[in-house]
Amino acid sequence: MTTTSHGTDDFTPLTLEEAAWFKEVFGRLSENVEQVVLGKPHVVRLALTTLLSEGHLLLEDFPGTGKTSLARSIAQTVEGTSNRIQFTPDLLPGDVTGMSMYDQKNGIFEFHTGPVFANVLLADEINRASPKTQSALLEVMEESRVTVDGVTHRVPEPFMVIATQNPIEQAGTYRLPEAQLDRFLLKTSLGYPDSVSTRRILEGARVKSHSRTLPPVLAAADMLSMIETAKRVETDAAILDYVSRIVDATREAAEVRLGASVRGALALVRASMTWAATEGRTFVLPDDVKALAEPVLAHRLVLDPEAEFDGVTATSVVGRILLDVVPPSERLTV
Repeated sequence: MTTTSHGTDDFTPLTLEEAAWFKEVFGRLSENVEQVVLGKPHVVRLALTTLLSEGHLLLEDFPGTGKTSLARSIAQTVEGTSNRIQFTPDLLPGDVTGMSMYDQKNGIFEFHTGPVFANVLLADEINRASPKTQSALLEVMEESRVTVDGVTHRVPEPFMVIATQNPIEQAGTYRLPEAQLDRFLLKTSLGYPDSVSTRRILEGARVKSHSRTLPPVLAAADMLSMIETAKRVETDAAILDYVSRIVDATREAAEVRLGASVRGALALVRASMTWAATEGRTFVLPDDVKALAEPVLAHRLVLDPEAEFDGVTATSVVGRILLDVVPPSERLTV
């Protein structure tokens, strides 16, 4: 009997053929999205990795950098649905999840679904809504379901929230609580395109970006198959120990008041498994963990106020930790 690092006898490791299929399909997904999101292959890869890891993405970026286009293009690529919510101070929880309304004709309450019932939800400027409304997303992000009046309603699968916040305009905003930040698998930014990509965008100025429709590459049901395939990538005990030591180091860092949680460690492992599959591999390497440690962990750290005053950032803390924590050089699982 073969024992794997997953600790279950019924675990079926990914085959080389399946890994090659995953890499090929992922490449087609990325190429499709990049027809709209120009010059940002790494961000597109991170976004699709988040979707295939059953996670949610936080974009901290300036207005007009293509956040809405990214969400719409991902939804179209997987032949799914997308909705957008503009978060404002007067937004109510029911405006997000949906609400029960009384049907006078039939004499019953009927549930009217909110915009969360989509495959890809863009929560634009999420930090402009009140904490109560922000918390309305917590259950659906964690459980993929909404409970209204004691009745549970499941959202479509796959389901992904792409939330944005503006790093410049902070007036009238509510800082996202640590509990909600911890529910985002990744945090990254699109940034402005380079000069070549900008020229390509300007060449298409005659056509509104939102009027362009991408051909679907994969049905939503097939995307679920890819999600399950990524879960079968092998994570050696040495990799798990490496992730554990990185997370422990975030808690012990002098500049950090609150380090990464166990949820953060699990997110790093799951994202690394998907990342490995996109490379056509059946196992996770330390380089996969290194590539994802900053976007997965940095937003989960709460820095000491004095360190922040001195210009220390969570990104720099994670970068230093990756230099200090020695990666494994050999497998531990036999």
